[in-house]
Amino acid sequence: MMLTGIYSLLSAAFFVLMDAVDVAFTEAAVGAGISTILMVTTLTMTGRYENRKLHHPLIALCVVAVTGVMLIIGTMDMPAFGSDVAPAQVHVAPYYIMQSGEDIDIPNIVTSVLASYRGFDTFGEVVVVFTAVVGVLALLEFSRKESDITEKPAPMFQHKILRIVSKILIPPIMLFALYVQFHGEYGPGGGFQAGVIFASAIILYAMLFGVEQTRKAVSMPVVKVFAALGVLIYGSVGIVSMLNGGNYLDYNALFENDITGQHVGIIIIELGVGITVATAMILIFLTFARRIGKSNSNSGTKEGTA
Repeated sequence: MMLTGIYSLLSAAFFVLMDAVDVAFTEAAVGAGISTILMVTTLTMTGRYENRKLHHPLIALCVVAVTGVMLIIGTMDMPAFGSDVAPAQVHVAPYYIMQSGEDIDIPNIVTSVLASYRGFDTFGEVVVVFTAVVGVLALLEFSRKESDITEKPAPMFQHKILRIVSKILIPPIMLFALYVQFHGEYGPGGGFQAGVIFASAIILYAMLFGVEQTRKAVSMPVVKVFAALGVLIYGSVGIVSMLNGGNYLDYNALFENDITGQHVGIIIIELGVGITVATAMILIFLTFARRIGKSNSNSGTKEGTA
């Protein structure tokens, strides 16, 4: 886990050197930060011994093998990796670079591609993030009673310096997240990066002050509503576009001026992305961390009884 976190951090540095700061933000926050934390918490929840097999894995192995063969066959029709004559290099990328300024009129081409040209793909990614939250909540959040949770001291209760410094740093982190959110058209940033940065501030607070204290400060029912609201905001932009006579997610139909429609549409859907990503990361972490607290409490009770 530590090696994968270090690899992600080094990758983020490489992305910065290649002027891909948007990707570097996401890689540093998700790859080196939140993903490492979630994997470590998963290891904490995992027992030392493997459960006894209750079914034969032959059917699952056959399904995986057949799917793998089909994927390999599908790649044979694709151009060679890195080929300079691939359609993406000859047609797609040059169009984005040459026409982005005229079609959308924003300096950050990455935002143009993700929020406008590939709006369907980005919407799918947001839905995937929301689906992951639903899966985690279904498996962990609703599988135990509130009475099973035992209040425990914060893990960093004795580290006063860390707690004081975090109180100073968390507000600027949240403010920076808002800057990244609403500055994505003109510089590196956007909904994905802003959402992860904002969630990182909440996760930092939870690590220093405890999960239960965080759940008191952050209303979980409200966070769950906002997780769905972000997806709804994104999808509603496409519906409004259709009601105005355009195609789904065609921002030009939002206003008479195409450029104004593009700007307004991108701002709204990026806001939906940021809300969903932030709330999803917060819900997943707090659900995992609280489940660990429950497991540790039960283990302590059993040891005390013994």
